[in-house]
Order: sequence, then C-alpha cells, then structure tokens
Amino acid sequence: MRLTTDVVVTTTDGQVLLIERGWDPHKGSWALPGGHVDQGETSRAAAVRELAEEAGVYAHEEELVQLGVWDRPDRDPRGRYVTVAYHLTVLPGTAIEPGDDATRAEWWPLADLPQLAFDHAEIIAGLGGPEV
Repeated sequence: MRLTTDVVVTTTDGQVLLIERGWDPHKGSWALPGGHVDQGETSRAAAVRELAEEAGVYAHEEELVQLGVWDRPDRDPRGRYVTVAYHLTVLPGTAIEPGDDATRAEWWPLADLPQLAFDHAEIIAGLGGPEV
C-alpha cells in the first residue's frame, strides 16, 4: 500500500486549481495537485511540498484543512493507494506555475470541471462535508 496526499485549492470566488498530468497513469488528464508521502513525512507536510512542486503555490501546514481519507481499493490503476486530502482557500488571482510532473496548472470554475483523473471529482465533492 502507498500513502499519497491531494490538495483541493479553491479561491473565494469559486475556482479550483487543477494540474495537467505529465505522465501515466492518466497522462494528459486534469487532476488535483498531490503525490506520494515520503519516508518520515506527515501527509500534511507532503501536501504542502507537493502543492509547491506541482503548482507553485506555497502554504503553511496549519493553513490546510483535512477533508478526509479516500481508500477505495480500485482508486488507482497502479495498485493499492490511500490518499489523505486537504483543502486550502486562497484569494482570486493567486499565481500558479506548473512544475514537477505537471505540464499545465490552471484555475477552473467549480461549476464547470473537466473530467478528472483518479477519484478526484469525489474528493472535490468532499468539500460539501464528510462522506456518509
């Protein structure tokens, strides 16, 4: 099993930050910034690191609010992956810059999202409250 983290970054005017994946699985698809939790790292620290590496957005750990854990066994084609998802709210116009394995980073209206990789649509839906 691998532990990952994903970050839902939204603006106060209803946009969400998505990155275009630069490699498989889901190369060319839109996804939330995120990635693997490194040895000796908390999921929250990994979320801060991945957000900076993939989208050029810098946050402090205490700014991230945990949304929940997504652990459906088939959520990732590479095998068993469990993700801890976080939420960060920023102001409209926050600068973003793709990096690491992202080929693009863009703001998308929450009401008009593209098809997303993995179960990232479910994670974004988690902004409405915990799963039941």
